[in-house]
Amino acid sequence: MTKRTSLLLTIVATLCLPAAAQSLKAVSILGDSYSTYQGYLQPDTNAVWYFHPEYPKRTDVTSVRQTWWHRLIRECGFRLCVNNSYSGSTICHTGYRGEDRIDRSFVTRLAHLGCPDIIFVFGGTNDSWAGVPIGEYQYDGWTTEDLYAFRPAVAYMLEQLQDRYPNVPVYFLLNSELKPEVDESVKTICARYGVPCIELTDIHKINGHPSVQGMAQIKDQVKTFLDSLP
Repeated sequence: MTKRTSLLLTIVATLCLPAAAQSLKAVSILGDSYSTYQGYLQPDTNAVWYFHPEYPKRTDVTSVRQTWWHRLIRECGFRLCVNNSYSGSTICHTGYRGEDRIDRSFVTRLAHLGCPDIIFVFGGTNDSWAGVPIGEYQYDGWTTEDLYAFRPAVAYMLEQLQDRYPNVPVYFLLNSELKPEVDESVKTICARYGVPCIELTDIHKINGHPSVQGMAQIKDQVKTFLDSLP
């Protein structure tokens, strides 16, 4: 092989690297504390639960590679587009103690997910824990005031995701151990919009949050669902 041929092959290989990376499906995540990890969020001002170095009394998760989404992306051959997760955030605009959290709600953040091929929504946990207003099922004509209740906010979120990211599959991850009315609402609204709802079960947690074992369990259950798709 001549030096010129070797140089040409090196140039071609280098040029092909970005194309190969771009061929991987890009995943964006709209989530809460369960999907956070310090240094891997957009924007990086979002509140975090999983830190590095970790808080031993809070969690045994010590690496981003132990998170459910990093595990899933590696095993499925995806790539990360945007992880817009915010610890303590609710889907609706109502937060803990009835506080106004329009600045960090899923409804507010849904427009900032980049250009994904797949969207995972992992929410509802804080809405359940905070006891936000459930509201009535509503599928159009939302006002800002309507979005302070859970059911209208979930419906609005899913419709907006489908409008803003056409032809991009959206999957809703539903945590275990939530209030029955939250579970029922999510499943009903997801069915209305044709959004698959992945109901998680038996997730191991520390301080209410997935441990290393729990993260692996989430990844396994999501991957099992994806593998079952035609």
